Amino acid sequence: MSVGRLLDGKGHAVITARADQTLREASRLLAEYRIGAVVIGGEGGSVAGILSERDIVRALAQHGAEALNHPVSQHMTRKVVTCTVAMALQEVLEIMTAGKFRHLPVLKDGRLDGMISIGDVVKYRLAQLENESRSLRDYIAAN
Repeated sequence: MSVGRLLDGKGHAVITARADQTLREASRLLAEYRIGAVVIGGEGGSVAGILSERDIVRALAQHGAEALNHPVSQHMTRKVVTCTVAMALQEVLEIMTAGKFRHLPVLKDGRLDGMISIGDVVKYRLAQLENESRSLRDYIAAN
């Protein structure tokens, strides 16, 4: 299955933040939408960065509570690994595993088109394994 097909089922909406917002404001977005990362939007729908819960925890560990008043730009990941709608989910899973991150912005024609998480990929893979198992049981029962 492709990333695009997964997004067609789950939706293309992405919660974004601005680089000039504070970590406090970004934290509220994460809590409000119950998500683990927020994309930092750039010009023309591009991705300027990503801020995850881990980034916020690191900032708090280094700077204490004062970090919550820092701009997102100070703590976001700037070199964002992305995927495209045409990529296979297995390829995305390998990228996430190798990079040790859980969220991947999805680009279409160079613009942000969605976000997938490791949970999305694992959920699809578990459903796929269940279908394969059911098919094998049905085949064995029929013979």
